[in-house]
Amino acid sequence: MSKIKGKAHKYGANVNTDVLIPARYLHTTDQALWVERALEDLDPTFRARVRTGDFIVATTNFGCGSSREQAPIVIKATGISAVIAVSFARIFFRNAINIGLPLLESPEAASDVEMGDELEVDVSTGEIFNLTRDKVYHATPYPEFMRNLITQGGVLPYARKKLQDAAGPASR
Repeated sequence: MSKIKGKAHKYGANVNTDVLIPARYLHTTDQALWVERALEDLDPTFRARVRTGDFIVATTNFGCGSSREQAPIVIKATGISAVIAVSFARIFFRNAINIGLPLLESPEAASDVEMGDELEVDVSTGEIFNLTRDKVYHATPYPEFMRNLITQGGVLPYARKKLQDAAGPASR
């Protein structure tokens, strides 16, 4: 995995799945609508500010609430490249990895990074560089298996590639 560069969008504790994508928009599978409405109850300016490659930085228990899979899907669809926090709700963590959205647990980054800081993240090593403040933070890097899963775009693309590789060149 290569380094990812973008700006930080900073939030606090207990950011729940209903503010990531409010349930009132889940009557449809239209991801474009979800992206338009992402985080609107928490931060009405998020959609106007977010750019591909940016990061969400939060404190504790990010992704708590319901186990809806749409929450990490919509975060990734907005262009967010990774979420950095002190801790994540476990079901959100698994759902994010399943769709290839990297999550990094780093208490030092979560407490020090400010809204708008320019970050560069190396998911392979767990290093988080705050280019605005000239600081380096650390998160536990993923094991190789999980890095491959994230690089492939999640569990389904990863499994498809494994099956294709096992079948050999004749199946392609």
